[in-house]
Amino acid sequence: MAQREISEETWERRRQALQQVRQWGDPALRTVAQPIDPADIDGELVAEAGRLIAIMDAALGVGLAATQAGIMRRYVVLREGEDGAGDAITLVNPSLEWQSEETDVASEGCLSLEGVWVDVERPVAVRVRALDLSGRELTIEAKGPYARRLQHEIDHLDGVLMLDRAPKEQRKAALRALREGVVMDAPADATEV
Repeated sequence: MAQREISEETWERRRQALQQVRQWGDPALRTVAQPIDPADIDGELVAEAGRLIAIMDAALGVGLAATQAGIMRRYVVLREGEDGAGDAITLVNPSLEWQSEETDVASEGCLSLEGVWVDVERPVAVRVRALDLSGRELTIEAKGPYARRLQHEIDHLDGVLMLDRAPKEQRKAALRALREGVVMDAPADATEV
């Protein structure tokens, strides 16, 4: 997360929220999430998704996969819009239906890999198919940072981390920082999801 003016109280809420997010090395982050039967979309799932949104927001993130909270069910929560300031939504069983041939490289951070930033090449635009918390089918067409967030969170559901998509030297530096507990400097354009 890029440094900005944030109160001590907000930092403390972030610290507490991150204690509920699985961190690098936890096997949950490498586990493929189980699809959710549409008949199992119920009040319990809605409440669970609400809890994940609260964790994501308190951690100052813009996306969180259920697996990052140790829930091995295939859904994510994230903030809509290019800047991640839109409404919080839940996507059940999201899948990439289409991705553009055009790609770009941008710096990414992750709530489960705190303090680490790597460049990741991803398609610029995607179409994602999912269910909402009412069981209705959704199709989301996104580009830019919103498309990147969607891909990052869907990767989590498949047990894939941003480190797996980073250039070799950056991956090595990030792993060293994680092992040593060193925080890397966040690039000015970085987004933590």
